[in-house]
Amino acid sequence: MALATKPKPSVVKHKTGYEKWQDGIDKAVGNARWDVYDCKIQLTVNEFNRHLSGVAGYRPLDWQLIKAMLWTETGANNDFWDTNPMQIGMFNDPGLTAFLTGKEGVDLILPPQWRSTLTAGTARNVPSANIQAGIGYLLMKMASFSIKSVSDDDTKTYEITVKAGDSLDKIAREHGSTIEMMRKLNPTAQILRPGQVLKLQKASLQKVIVGWKTITTASIAKYYNGGGNVLYQDKLDYALSALRKNKLAVCAQ
Repeated sequence: MALATKPKPSVVKHKTGYEKWQDGIDKAVGNARWDVYDCKIQLTVNEFNRHLSGVAGYRPLDWQLIKAMLWTETGANNDFWDTNPMQIGMFNDPGLTAFLTGKEGVDLILPPQWRSTLTAGTARNVPSANIQAGIGYLLMKMASFSIKSVSDDDTKTYEITVKAGDSLDKIAREHGSTIEMMRKLNPTAQILRPGQVLKLQKASLQKVIVGWKTITTASIAKYYNGGGNVLYQDKLDYALSALRKNKLAVCAQ
């Protein structure tokens, strides 16, 4: 008599943490709680886009990239969703301090109407301020800065008579201009002579934005992901793909 064959036990596949996270994102689509910040994000991104529209090389930011960041950074199932959805400034994150000190070009990035209200306290506790700070920090990291000679509001051209011992640099410092501006206005003034008449316009050396990195999920993962999560770009891509299946919010502009 043949012996009965025992059925092989079924293999239970345990999901990875990333797969469980994906399941959570799939359930988020169509859940109003996960879309609660849509209008805040849109309005904030639109304001940054307006403020930076005249800056060299700036391309309007896609608000859905920011929404994907919120879904990746926190998500509605996290306790911080109601106060700190972009996580900037949390758990000794140096990004908020770097942004608010102004040393890295924040004055060129942040719309002026927010500068008095966006503080470390509001950024850590008020969702709209946290979103402002997070987007501002992202844009600051994506901008390329340089020190340039910038013309003053006074665009009048003056005439300066060279005195003994003068140089272009000395004249520029004494009359509120820059050596770059002096060279531009006086291209043939290689050697100065007393009595020589030079042109001068008011100018100063200032930090300016000279270009931008392309803003993609890859660059966001590289420059915003302070925690170094190796799955950050994968999560951004997955969240962006999922949320784009959802109906877009209609917000007052």
